[in-house]
Amino acid sequence: MSTRTAVITGASSGIGAATARRLASAGYRVVLTARREDRINALAGELTAAGHTAIPYVLDVTDRPAVDAFAAFLEDHGPVEVLVNNAGGAIGTETVATADPADWRTMYDVNVLGTLHMTQALLPRLVDAEGTVIVLSSTAGLATYEGGGGYVAAKHGAHVIAETLRLELCGEPVRIVEIAPGMVRTEEFALTRFRGDKDKAAAVYNGVAEPLTADDVADTISWAVTRPPHVNIDLLVVRPRAQASNYKVHRES
Repeated sequence: MSTRTAVITGASSGIGAATARRLASAGYRVVLTARREDRINALAGELTAAGHTAIPYVLDVTDRPAVDAFAAFLEDHGPVEVLVNNAGGAIGTETVATADPADWRTMYDVNVLGTLHMTQALLPRLVDAEGTVIVLSSTAGLATYEGGGGYVAAKHGAHVIAETLRLELCGEPVRIVEIAPGMVRTEEFALTRFRGDKDKAAAVYNGVAEPLTADDVADTISWAVTRPPHVNIDLLVVRPRAQASNYKVHRES
């Protein structure tokens, strides 16, 4: 059994689930957190059957008392070497003038405050273990685009958490890594953003030969985590070859 532990938020699907598989294969005991119990239990069963160690734990990262209870639960499971702040998501494509503030609040709560809650709760143990904090932001956290105001604002917040934390912890034995993916095709991201409209969700990727996959992003996370301890990947931007920026994408006819 591995003594290295990696905690992954939003592990029920997409990048989170793919990251759990990658880190388990790299020798980590993975702690799978998400709100959907059936999904993380199934993933834990899959990983266990493959000879890995996986612990499922139902968690809403926007609920601070629940996050603190999770941190207390981990006290009985040894050191924590890695935290992957993956839980997040986008809702809607309305303009700033027409957006529902409730959607913006939801995105801020999970993308920014969720990352803050988890990082604060586990940071002392990560420092003790000379560990790594991963912040999954987005290219939306680096550049703006129309119709993305709420998500862009939230991911800028996640980007700033990583950047500020790295400054504040300079000299401490902990790495702060930001991974900023561009266009990634997963089963849920676009569908959630377009409120369940399958046609609109599919149109995001129309004509794009090879968008990134969840496993592509998980591969970069695993690579960053497994660098020598003195090597910090401050910011890794990963896009498909067809995407030059948030608003310039090559689409084949």
